[in-house]
Amino acid sequence: MASSQKQLLLMLRTTLCALLLLLLAFPGPVRPAPQVPCYFIFGDSLVDNGNNNDIASLARANYLPYGIDFPGGPSGRFSNGLTTVDVISQLLDFDDYIPPYANTRGQALLGGVNFASAAAGIRDETGQQLGGRITFSGQVQNYVQAAQEIVEILGDEDSAANYLSKCLFQVGMGSNDYLNNYFMPAVYSSSRQYTPDQYADVLIQQYSEQIRTLYNYGARKVAIIGVGQVGCSPSELAQLSSDGVTCIDRIDSAIQLFNKRLIQLVNQYNSFDGAHFTFINAFNIFQDIITNPAANGLSVTNRGCCGVGRNNGQITCLPYQTPCPNRREYLFWDAFHPTEAGNILIGRRSYSAQSSSDAYPMDIRHLAQI
Repeated sequence: MASSQKQLLLMLRTTLCALLLLLLAFPGPVRPAPQVPCYFIFGDSLVDNGNNNDIASLARANYLPYGIDFPGGPSGRFSNGLTTVDVISQLLDFDDYIPPYANTRGQALLGGVNFASAAAGIRDETGQQLGGRITFSGQVQNYVQAAQEIVEILGDEDSAANYLSKCLFQVGMGSNDYLNNYFMPAVYSSSRQYTPDQYADVLIQQYSEQIRTLYNYGARKVAIIGVGQVGCSPSELAQLSSDGVTCIDRIDSAIQLFNKRLIQLVNQYNSFDGAHFTFINAFNIFQDIITNPAANGLSVTNRGCCGVGRNNGQITCLPYQTPCPNRREYLFWDAFHPTEAGNILIGRRSYSAQSSSDAYPMDIRHLAQI
């Protein structure tokens, strides 16, 4: 009996050793390399992931229930979980989410960073009633500093230019220039100074100059994200919609004037040497989701999952407020921002267009492959 037990133990050891050798030789599926070496993000609260956390601002989301479904809890993301850029970074095969610029320096810059700041706009005064924020001009200047640091890391400007030309740049500004400027006449005079057409022109002129700086410092593959249907947000529905469902056309019509000019901007930049610009039609993607909620796995598109008052949109999500339990069925997390479920839908369509109207001239997947 003792002899047979020894033989059995010997066989088990031999088998375990063989299995261990197999595991070492074939460690399993290898993650593909990221489709681009780095991903630089510019924007507002739709994609901010912590840059406002240590700023004296009302535009912060580093407290529960924000982040209730995010690994590690609240991070500064204005959602219950992932944002659109988190989804896109996964689809681009990055090992981790792109970190905020606020706490990223040195070698870590080589993978890209997120410069976005809640309440930021194209115009410097936009969002000032909410306190501190990093305007788009400020985000561009932060990128210039990061680009100069990348030159030092890689050794010379040519190496840095070659490296940055392969990176993906995503720029999504303008929402706050309407929400927290033009359509806030009690605080801002812009709606008395400009017609909607004139305002769109003024925004585009400044936006183009800011984007030119990004191009001058190496940005070549650039996705410009259009402004979504701000007039359908729970905040605007609560204030201005007679039935709490019908979107506010005068807001969305003004935004579309801006979006149409973004297509012209993309065409203009695509004539630049080495430039590959594309427009992601967030407005149409949003419109399709609202028109066909069930087809997108949603049941509630006009109320925030978390918030106070009509449409849960009169006061946005309060600290430690209990949100709705069925978050996957809601398009909006709070008075302004999508849920993770909404962000997954928008992020996936930005990366890989489902319709010819989702992107012009190409989606992010094809832009990354250039």
